[in-house]
Parts: sequence; structure tokens; C-alpha cells
Amino acid sequence: MIDREQVRHVARLGRLQLTENEEIAFTKQLDGILDYFQQLNELDPLLEGVEPTTRAVNTVNITRPDLLQPFGNREILLDCAPDREEDFFRVPQIMA
Repeated sequence: MIDREQVRHVARLGRLQLTENEEIAFTKQLDGILDYFQQLNELDPLLEGVEPTTRAVNTVNITRPDLLQPFGNREILLDCAPDREEDFFRVPQIMA
């Protein structure tokens, strides 16, 4: 159970100025948060041996593998460029 003096202490550490109503509200809220953490701590023995997971359901990556496949005709690609210089794309200079 957290009391208002503890809330005042935390507020002082955080350089916060709380009104009396805020102290009362934060005391109730922080007490509820700490109670929730206590409930989570009670789950520890129940979850022993359960593998951690990031999702409730298994997901599979359905994208294709990234394989190198050279394009046959370089000229077709270079002709699509707005500007080119020999066998390279020509782009505006971005750094001085």
C-alpha cells in the first residue's frame, strides 16, 4: 500500500508540484499499479516452463526468399533513367 507521503517524496524527486487533489488521485493510481504488479508476480510459479512468446498466435513469413537474379539487359534499365552517364545512372549531387 502506497501512502500520500510516498507520493509527495516521489513528486519532490521529480521536481513536481502536486495539488492535494493530485496527491490523492496519484496515491490511488499508484496503489492500483502496484497491486497489478503484485498480481503479475503471483503468476511466476504458474508460468514456470512456459516458453516466452511475442505473439498470441504463431506467424509465418510468407514472403519469397531474396535471391540474386541478374537482369539480362542492362541497356533497358539505363534507358529508363531520367539521366545517365555511360553505364551509370546520373543523379543530382546531394553533398557539397
